[in-house]
Amino acid sequence: MSVTEPTERAARSRPATSPGDRVFAGLSSAAAIAILVALAGVFVFLFIEGFPGLHADAGVYKPAEDFLSYVGPLVFGTVWAAVVALVIAVPFSIGVALFISHYAPSRIAAPIAYVIDLLAAVPSVVYGLWGGLALAQATKPVINWLFEHLDFIPFFAGPPSVTGRTMLTAGIVLAVMVVPIVTAISREIFAQTPRLHEEAAMALGATRWETIRLAVFPYARSGVISAVMLGLGRALGETMAVAMVLSATPVVTLNLISDTNPATIASNIASNYKEASPDRQAVLIATGLVLFAVTFLVNFAARWVIARSERSITR
Repeated sequence: MSVTEPTERAARSRPATSPGDRVFAGLSSAAAIAILVALAGVFVFLFIEGFPGLHADAGVYKPAEDFLSYVGPLVFGTVWAAVVALVIAVPFSIGVALFISHYAPSRIAAPIAYVIDLLAAVPSVVYGLWGGLALAQATKPVINWLFEHLDFIPFFAGPPSVTGRTMLTAGIVLAVMVVPIVTAISREIFAQTPRLHEEAAMALGATRWETIRLAVFPYARSGVISAVMLGLGRALGETMAVAMVLSATPVVTLNLISDTNPATIASNIASNYKEASPDRQAVLIATGLVLFAVTFLVNFAARWVIARSERSITR
């Protein structure tokens, strides 16, 4: 337990006395309760509207036979696309955040941070158009090279796509969408590292990289995990960009460069909801309930990892 922990606990338990404190405490409590109510309302809606889809007639699930066989490939595609995006985005985001916070001079760091933050303001439809029309064509030489030289790896077993609309392309698009979230949060966490910790490491003869590895990363670990989990949530729930890039089918495959790609839950709902019958709509809403549960479990696991990380730091 850290020395400041009892003081912080006492400060949190101290009742608000002044009118301003009471008003602020009331507004904060109301905001927190409103978020919980909205979250519960979303869950109740998905459960009520989607429950009939859990046990509909077998013909509604075509080409699958039941709900589990229908939603299973969609869950796989959702998680697989998010994992591919994070593998690409997280190292790049952490590198950019470190460059902005510890390496670049302020006259360069500020414009780069501004441009990275602007990426979050680009609509997902624009990313989808860019991915489907421009990036898909640009990645075709890369896809062919991966197939020719690395086809012994299941990820690049092929046959290579002739359109470029592959899971690899979708993962790159999602990675670009995730980068501003992870970068912005990581940058702020890195910048909050106590200056005395870094100066102490450098006084002991550590290089710039050793200072970052020994002083910055341990301090920022929980914050970086939070940033990655927020990026994962964005990747799991993305709809239009994935739907516009992939010609997806409900299959389970690790192949990143083929025309046969797994569909995600969100893109499957967006592509099929408008023309669906009432029974089919119930099935799609039920898959949305599954996505809600997956996202909740991911965030719960992230909070557990962060809490465990914080406890290890304070020991």
